[in-house]
Amino acid sequence: MVKLSDVKINIATAIAAAFGFVIALVWKEIIVGLFALGGLTINDIQDGMGAAIAVVAGIIITIVCVIGIMYITKWGGIGKK
Repeated sequence: MVKLSDVKINIATAIAAAFGFVIALVWKEIIVGLFALGGLTINDIQDGMGAAIAVVAGIIITIVCVIGIMYITKWGGIGKK
């Protein structure tokens, strides 16, 4: 029989992974944009201000997602023995 605590752990793990994917996707766009700024046209960041805004947005989203991961893992009981 499946326990509720096992379900919570699995849900928390999946949500934490989703936050990680969001972080990765945001930083991927920033890195691609910075390459474009350097002359490798891959994205639409076209100046230093756009690059700075993208980096700041990436940092903010990373912090929010890390806080979300910490909350979800605590809620799901991940790491408890």
